[in-house]
Amino acid sequence: MSDAMPSKPLDACQISFRASQLVNGDRAQQHGDKLQNHQNIATLWNAYLKIRRDPTSPLDAHDAAIFQALLKIARTQSGNHNVDDYVDGAGYLALAGEIAERSK
Repeated sequence: MSDAMPSKPLDACQISFRASQLVNGDRAQQHGDKLQNHQNIATLWNAYLKIRRDPTSPLDAHDAAIFQALLKIARTQSGNHNVDDYVDGAGYLALAGEIAERSK
């Protein structure tokens, strides 16, 4: 979420202020309505959980990478076009594939 590393440590109030500026400014335009965006993410995550190979096992690194990819996919459906959603989504799927390969 943050763009540049500050020269001195930030306190909680400063961090909250920066976050507020991002989620109500650039990120709001980039990702669209917050509620709709997060509902889209939840819908995809719930769908994945329903079709998961072993729904009773704890989530693992592979699942985390898949969830990140699904988050990026959900973001393609609200807000402005952002090619980074596609690049990041491809990256997360590649990571999931590597994790799956290393786990077999």
